[in-house]
Amino acid sequence: MPDVQALVNDFVLKLKRRKIEGSHATAKQTAEILRSVVSQHRMPYTNQAASLIDAVRAVGEQMIAANPVELAVGNIVRRVLHIIREEDLSSTTTAIEGLGLSDDDVDGDENEDHPALSAAVLAAAARSTLRAPSLQTLLEDIPVSAAAPPNSSSGGDSEGRSKSAEKSSRSRKLKHDVIEAMNELIQDIDTCHEQISEQAVEHIHQNEVILTLGRSRTVKEFLYAAKEKKRSFRVFVAEGAPRYQGHVLAKELVAKGLQTTVITDSAVFAMISRVNMVIVGAHAIMANGGVVAPVGINMVALAAQKHAVPFVVVAGSHKLCPLYPHNPEVLLNELKSPSDLLDFGEFSDCMDFGIQGGSPLLHVVNPTFDYIPPKLVSLFITDTGGHNPSYIYRLIADYYSADDLVVQGKSTS
Repeated sequence: MPDVQALVNDFVLKLKRRKIEGSHATAKQTAEILRSVVSQHRMPYTNQAASLIDAVRAVGEQMIAANPVELAVGNIVRRVLHIIREEDLSSTTTAIEGLGLSDDDVDGDENEDHPALSAAVLAAAARSTLRAPSLQTLLEDIPVSAAAPPNSSSGGDSEGRSKSAEKSSRSRKLKHDVIEAMNELIQDIDTCHEQISEQAVEHIHQNEVILTLGRSRTVKEFLYAAKEKKRSFRVFVAEGAPRYQGHVLAKELVAKGLQTTVITDSAVFAMISRVNMVIVGAHAIMANGGVVAPVGINMVALAAQKHAVPFVVVAGSHKLCPLYPHNPEVLLNELKSPSDLLDFGEFSDCMDFGIQGGSPLLHVVNPTFDYIPPKLVSLFITDTGGHNPSYIYRLIADYYSADDLVVQGKSTS
């Protein structure tokens, strides 16, 4: 796959050089590259799904290692792996149903101890293996013996021919189904802002005061949608130092006719008592319901908790990360250039080495993200609706397979 490998190498290089940043951009480009990998992959005669999984996993490891902070890359890789497993299961279920497998096809006298199971039960048993353990799967009434169809001692030749035809049909269909599902995934990433914005009128009411920090496209579209629904409200925008993206958001909101007040980050605690709701974006949502968000938002969450103000996080489903913050492969933060804080020319004397010849006397730390624990979050609003932090595990069980939760990146440097 020379063409695909060139695309992968270019994307990896851009990730390393931080030329592509942000969950939305990285998620969409990751999905598009993996779609190319799937479309150009040569399918073997047997184990088609395993072959596709290996190809996607190999490419995914390179992209994850290029910039581990961009958790959306790993999220999409795992989503695609789950899609492959789901489509393989679907084609298997269709093949079983096509063979007419049912309880009536097996003589009760010959298989009294091992009764046959319907195709629907077999599919339910196989599908349960793709889910993470949960109360819902434990309560499902699926027999243990449903994991495998009953053995037949006759008709070996005809069964072999039917299996051969089935494998040939599945090999032609699997790739097409996977690509179609990936097209839907890319479409969901593109339209996530619109789907989240449709819920704005349910959460923002007349004459409320909303507080946010920095600039998030999801938050901006959410506020725009509420304005278009004739909601009259006011927005406090904390400037989001040191990048001051809040200034940009304030200009955009004013251009739409929204009453906007810019405040410094240090004024959040002073102003929070006048606020009805805090609405912020997120970089990633972890499996425990915690949030990785731009630096400064944890301070806002603490202020909201202190004054009993609802703290709402809006984020697309591609930001749902199936990993926990304590996982060793999770990198929650990175340090940006000190030039965002201080001008080197003005402070160069302070950065000289000490008298003892050791480290500089002045250190400049410029972290990118904060981690907000789930106890500080009131509600998540995603493109699938509103959810409590305690429900995140269920969404993750629907989007990811337990076998794909750890896709560690290999160093490509």
